[in-house]
Amino acid sequence: MAPAGTQRGILERLDAGEIVVGDGGFVFALEKRGYVKAGPWTPEAAAEHPEAVRQLHREFLRAGSNVMQTFTFYASDDKLENRGNALSFTGQQINEAACDLAREVANEGDALVAGGVSQTPSYLSCKSENDVKDIFKKQIDVFIKKNVDFLIAEYFEHVEEAEWAVQVLKTSGKPVAATMCIGPTGDMHGVTPGDCAVRLVKAGADIVGVNCHFDPLTCVKTVKLMKEGVEKAGLKAHYMVQPLAYHTPDCNCQGFIDLPEFPFALEPRILTRWDMQKYAREAYNAGIRYIGGCCGFEPYHIRAVSEELSQERGLLPAASEKHGLWASELKMHTKPWVRARARRDYWETIKPASGRPQCPSMSVPDSWGVTKGHAELMQQKEATTQEQLQPLFEKVFPS
Repeated sequence: MAPAGTQRGILERLDAGEIVVGDGGFVFALEKRGYVKAGPWTPEAAAEHPEAVRQLHREFLRAGSNVMQTFTFYASDDKLENRGNALSFTGQQINEAACDLAREVANEGDALVAGGVSQTPSYLSCKSENDVKDIFKKQIDVFIKKNVDFLIAEYFEHVEEAEWAVQVLKTSGKPVAATMCIGPTGDMHGVTPGDCAVRLVKAGADIVGVNCHFDPLTCVKTVKLMKEGVEKAGLKAHYMVQPLAYHTPDCNCQGFIDLPEFPFALEPRILTRWDMQKYAREAYNAGIRYIGGCCGFEPYHIRAVSEELSQERGLLPAASEKHGLWASELKMHTKPWVRARARRDYWETIKPASGRPQCPSMSVPDSWGVTKGHAELMQQKEATTQEQLQPLFEKVFPS
């Protein structure tokens, strides 16, 4: 296997028109497996339980991922120490461990390592531009030391903070991707997707797009709007999309975190592998060439993306050895009615039932309308007290 830094880089691949398949949502996947705490959603498992993170990387690699994104989501010190979150490792230790794990597995296949930073509690608490940029700078120092292949600024609700992140990441000299967790209505201050993309490209991003918060087809629609904005401005960029693996037709501008099912009752919304194949085709037809996933994505979802685009990529992933295209393996089932499902048209048209009597098809999202600077969003190192929680409970369940 070629040593780090000798493979074709992310921009070389995208410039050649190749499809780059991303990975999936590590925090949700590892929370379900018992290695991440919901609420903080922080990645100390990279240092605490490296075997779990390594195995998940390997499963995504086997499913066809070309990028091993470091498990550094929310790994800034201000987030790691937020709301009484107790840690046994420093942010630097977590970030370094995450880089080592991603590189180890990337070297087992034709994969690149991407170091990622995300939005900060400091920005929500109205800290200065310099304060926020210092947080990003501390993280990229580790990525430069570990020689990741490129950098991703992901999961930003406000384009201003995303711009700051891109500006810092660009000082590394490495390619920079930037994805915002927005839908077609734009960021939390109403900046349109097209304008967000233009600002990110002008800040130095080589690749722009969206991740998280919305379902795949909503995210593809949003990236289309970004692409239109960039082209109208006479600029050039590559495009990426890493959506949720959940159906979110009822979401408002803040996405799935406003759904009453978030985060522990989202399973009825999960996309099937056949939904994922449709997503992969829609993304490809929209001109998006970096196609991956975020929260809710499991390796079998990425395998579905890889299988849908296997002709364009010229290969099937290793995991397809255990999965026939369009359910062809069901021909070997003992029951004849299951063998009868071994065909594409059956799975393309199925409407899965939830099995939950009187379960609604959609929910009413929470719409508190709070964002940067609001008193309820001010962050703190101390644990949330019962006195702080009580007015929130009363707001949700008024007496």
